[in-house]
Amino acid sequence: MTEPFLKNRTRFTSSLKNELVPLFNQLAGQTRIPKTNLLDEAIEDLLKKHTVELSQNKQKN
Repeated sequence: MTEPFLKNRTRFTSSLKNELVPLFNQLAGQTRIPKTNLLDEAIEDLLKKHTVELSQNKQKN
């Protein structure tokens, strides 16, 4: 089976602490926000915390 083409996203692999997985699943279920959108929000907040400008990356792509 072939992988679907992702035009506006990039697939990557990572791992989470075991205790975070059920909480993450619960948050996604309660908010009905897809996990991918929750991860986008979390990464954007992390980048802001570490003063990485999001506009820098957009200009390079």
